[in-house]
Amino acid sequence: MAAAHRGDPQTGGDGVHAPVLAAEVIEVFQGALSAGTPTWLVDGTVGAGGHARALLEAYPSLSILAVDQDPDSLAEAAPVLEPFGERVRLRRGRMSQLGGLLRREGLTGVAGVLFDIGVCSLHLDRPERGFSFRDDGPLDMRMDPSRERTAADVVNSWDERDLADLFFHEGGERRSRQAASAIVEARRRVPFQRTAALADVIAQAVGGGGRIHPATRCFQALRRVVNQEGEELLRGMQAAEHHLSPGGLLAVITFHSGEDREVRRYLKGRARAGYWELQADKPLRAKRDEVSRNRRSRSAVLRWATRSRAEGGEE
Repeated sequence: MAAAHRGDPQTGGDGVHAPVLAAEVIEVFQGALSAGTPTWLVDGTVGAGGHARALLEAYPSLSILAVDQDPDSLAEAAPVLEPFGERVRLRRGRMSQLGGLLRREGLTGVAGVLFDIGVCSLHLDRPERGFSFRDDGPLDMRMDPSRERTAADVVNSWDERDLADLFFHEGGERRSRQAASAIVEARRRVPFQRTAALADVIAQAVGGGGRIHPATRCFQALRRVVNQEGEELLRGMQAAEHHLSPGGLLAVITFHSGEDREVRRYLKGRARAGYWELQADKPLRAKRDEVSRNRRSRSAVLRWATRSRAEGGEE
């Protein structure tokens, strides 16, 4: 899901968004995807299909269950993955629904699971989805349009203290109290319905001067709570633990320190319980040449672990 922003020099010549850490993903799966042995991998956040395509090209005997909660992402991925025919099954679903999807597809003992966590250009480039603080749109932020709660619901109904805690803990916004206070004061006059109005209020409250837009962290926090990203990630890792074959590999790409801590904490804790074997002391990060081509890759972190032979695992 970490495709590049439109307009950046981050796509291939055929217009397909360049997936972050693609070479590293192919490399870490090498041991789990035996050459010449037909096997299945789950791409639980297929996005525009960049990682899935790279893996299918690298491993000719591989098939992929390509899953995403966003119907727009699946529509983008379909033509990218169409050349691979029956080696690909496109399905809509959240990470928390992977267990049920695998059972319905009749896939047991998959060899790999990949998650690429966060917002992608398919969301940011479409103001009507409500993710962008630069282009005005409805204050939505739902990756799965079937979710009931929107960002507008959170902004207009949560009390000031809860908003401040959200911005601080999920967005890392140090001036979270100022942002929350300004939002509550402004909504007394007119409820927030548009992204531009919210971004303006936040920017005035927290100030500028940094290398990122002043509304970035608060928008990130709203996106995470609307889509229950922390819970989804945990449930997805639990599903991987339950359905991976012994020796199968889980790889997770994250884009901010809170998500990376969640992955590290889960894998280390479950490794101590005997369910995972950690494959490296340090995660992989984008090399300098990739960062120069794709600035979003500068914050990307890839962690991976191999499923042990211990029984169990939750969904």
